[in-house]
Amino acid sequence: MAKKDTKKDPKLEDKIKDETAANKEQETNTASIEDQLKEEIQAEKDKFLRLFAEFENYKKRTSKERIELFKTANQELMTVLLPVLDDFDRGIAEIKKTEDSELLKGMELILNKLNNTLTQKGLERVEVKSGEVFDVELHEAITQIPAPSDDMKGKIIDVVEQGYKLGDKIIRYPKVVVGQ
Repeated sequence: MAKKDTKKDPKLEDKIKDETAANKEQETNTASIEDQLKEEIQAEKDKFLRLFAEFENYKKRTSKERIELFKTANQELMTVLLPVLDDFDRGIAEIKKTEDSELLKGMELILNKLNNTLTQKGLERVEVKSGEVFDVELHEAITQIPAPSDDMKGKIIDVVEQGYKLGDKIIRYPKVVVGQ
């Protein structure tokens, strides 16, 4: 019987060590490439989500701006027409003094038609009556006069010019006289 050589071949051992080290290095490289790719994918997902959220915010903002623009698109035109409405009110007040019923009826029809058209476009009068409490946020005081009675102090005595609002925005504050 031949005796088996219990000694290992040093060249074979070195070769096995080299191959094992190469395999470990290759596994490490593969793992690091995998980790690197996962990180890149996560970064791209994060970038995509941020871009998507930014776009959604942009859509909401532009939609809100567009709605606001439609609400106040006629503001300039309405502001120009307000003196015409004031003139109509003054004209009707003068016609009432003459008691010409046909002329009064015609002027009231024209004024009502104009008011209805402007109301359809969003214009509303700011209702102010004598005796209401003066509010700086809603009224513009043009003068103060001595109050006719103590209970009229700090209240509206007279409305000099009507106020108007377009939608929720006041485009002209009512001008009032306040009791002092």
